[in-house]
Amino acid sequence: MLEVAILSVLQGIAEFLPISSSGHLVLGKAFLGLNDVGMRLDIFLHVGTLASVFAFYFSVIRRIVTRMEWPYVAKVALSAVPIGIVGVLFKDRLAEAFASPAFVGGALMFTGAVLTLTRFLPKGERDVSFLRAFLMGLAQAVAILPGVSRSGMTLAAARATKVDGEKAAEFSFLMSAPPIAGAAVIETLKALRGVETATTAETSWGLCIFGAIIAAAVGWFALKVLVSSLKGRWFWLFGPYCLVAGLMTVLFA
Repeated sequence: MLEVAILSVLQGIAEFLPISSSGHLVLGKAFLGLNDVGMRLDIFLHVGTLASVFAFYFSVIRRIVTRMEWPYVAKVALSAVPIGIVGVLFKDRLAEAFASPAFVGGALMFTGAVLTLTRFLPKGERDVSFLRAFLMGLAQAVAILPGVSRSGMTLAAARATKVDGEKAAEFSFLMSAPPIAGAAVIETLKALRGVETATTAETSWGLCIFGAIIAAAVGWFALKVLVSSLKGRWFWLFGPYCLVAGLMTVLFA
């Protein structure tokens, strides 16, 4: 339970702060000696932070549903297409990346470089159009790699296309719902059909749910911090952290 709690706190913080939750989970597992626990725990920790997104943006989701804002829903669906294609085509290669702390270190450095460059991009005031939603979806697909921050990539893409910071944050986290929910459904169906591997069976459902609850609580507070950073001028400061963390990982992994 202690090990799962540590990973859950890492997930809750790193999912929303642009420092890569998947990358930090890989490094956290390596530090704790939990390299062979499979993907189920990762998926449920992401489900936990998805729950915090729903809680944080509850009024926005209610508005979308009650006013039947179908164009917004269509943009979210469009943004999920790239990551769906990448996930299907490169599933085996991705599994190898998740097992490599050295790969994570290099990906963190890439994230750090991108975030640092946002320092030189002006703030925008545009809405999320279909084209910008798709571009953010492409950025999200790149972030399927451990060590590449999903929030960092999508928000950097939004900044590059001059989308308003708060609108970009709202869309960035709502667009994470389809891929995370889809992965959770697939994992659940595999369990119901008895399609388990030796590694995924090592993390019990109870511990996965326990971790998801902690990740949801921590994630809600981390989301508040990120939204505040987007209102100011210090979002790019997460870049140097990722550069240092990535370099240290490459040197000592």
